[in-house]
Amino acid sequence: CCGAGGARMWMEETIGTKVNDARSEQLVATGADRIATACPYCYIMIDDGVKGLGKDEEVQVADIAMHLLEAVEKGEANRVASVTVED
Repeated sequence: CCGAGGARMWMEETIGTKVNDARSEQLVATGADRIATACPYCYIMIDDGVKGLGKDEEVQVADIAMHLLEAVEKGEANRVASVTVED
């Protein structure tokens, strides 16, 4: 969960670490240069978290459809290097 569930997107955390910050740290720690999501709430929360870490220049957060469009436009649609899926 990115932290947006249950309307937490509009809440300010007063105790502990924000869920989206923790998730963003975990995602950045994987070494990925792209983070894809199909959920608009996850996009906002993770994008904010990546920006908060100062990693938005190195890590691109976008809807999965945008990553796919970019690959198609670059002619990479038939090339797959590796895919990692984590629960």
